[in-house]
Amino acid sequence: MATETDFYELLEVERTADDKTIKSSYRRLAMRFHPDKNPGCADSEAKFKSISTAYACLSDPQKRAAYDRYGHAAFDGSGGGGGGQADFGDLGDIFETIFGGAFGGGGGRGQPRRGADLRYDMEITLEDAFHGKSAEIVVEVSQGCEPCSGSGATPGTAARRCNLCGGRGKVRAQQGFFMVERPCPSCHGRGEVIESPCRACGGEGRVDAEQKLSVDIPAGVDSGTRIRLTGKGEAGPMGAPPGDLYIFLHVSRHHVFERDGTTLLTRAPISFTKAALGGEIEIPGLDGEVHAIPIPAGIQTGKQLRKRGAGMPVLQGRGQGDMVVEIQVETPIKLSARQKDILREFQSTETGEECPNSKGFFERIKEAWNDLT
Repeated sequence: MATETDFYELLEVERTADDKTIKSSYRRLAMRFHPDKNPGCADSEAKFKSISTAYACLSDPQKRAAYDRYGHAAFDGSGGGGGGQADFGDLGDIFETIFGGAFGGGGGRGQPRRGADLRYDMEITLEDAFHGKSAEIVVEVSQGCEPCSGSGATPGTAARRCNLCGGRGKVRAQQGFFMVERPCPSCHGRGEVIESPCRACGGEGRVDAEQKLSVDIPAGVDSGTRIRLTGKGEAGPMGAPPGDLYIFLHVSRHHVFERDGTTLLTRAPISFTKAALGGEIEIPGLDGEVHAIPIPAGIQTGKQLRKRGAGMPVLQGRGQGDMVVEIQVETPIKLSARQKDILREFQSTETGEECPNSKGFFERIKEAWNDLT
């Protein structure tokens, strides 16, 4: 081994170089002497193997320590290192680890990709969102071909190894300064070619068919809630796992209630006599109960009254939100003669204290007018 070149000299680094410096120098030299960049050059190939062997030694702390003490004799059994010949492994594996396979140093054939995820939009009523429900949907989706069990080959036959890529699923091509790998155009990265495609699926391993699915919609869902059905998406090619089906819910507009989270909001018109004297109104809830809402005397338009626990249920939780009733005082537009007489009699007894907001407003108007004059 006396004639062998020193590992540090091969990597063009000092003996005191740290791991980062050694790795950087190896990368630079490996790119320079890699056989893919120097096709047919025996000297470059030998140089590449030498620097790869040197890096395999100096990148391992234990092997580097033995080399620093005994030199090459540490690995040929003639020095104090003992232990026989060092195993530096496959040079292609070393190079792929450092460069991530950029020069095609290794790697198996491409694996069949998972099937695509699908989206299904479902419209439900606010009552459905309140109570929850089970629904059945029909989705047209790619499913695994039964005759060939998803293999894509005619039953009784099998795929053969691709001749173009040798079963690797990848081919190498020169692109400017570098050698790059791409999926094999013959087998599309699968590494196998089907010579006798299944007639039912045309070699795809999957066919389009309608699929009936049962969907459980929990109580409390809202527009935008997403339900995932695992494995109910498109089947993967050549027997690969299927994707998932995502159901997006849309709650239709309700004729009585508006929703804000777990709160149900509605607007209730009441007569001006009920607003003045007070009383009670009844609001049917989505829970099937009739909720009594007390009306305090003198209530004004826009006042909101809250009924605790009469709103939407909490999704995947406990309890319910509230029902909020916004009052709108309605002025009568059709009065009988008798009603008009009663109102005129009431009007004649008004002092202005009955409606303080109106009295205060007109007093301010009068003061502003006097200031101008």
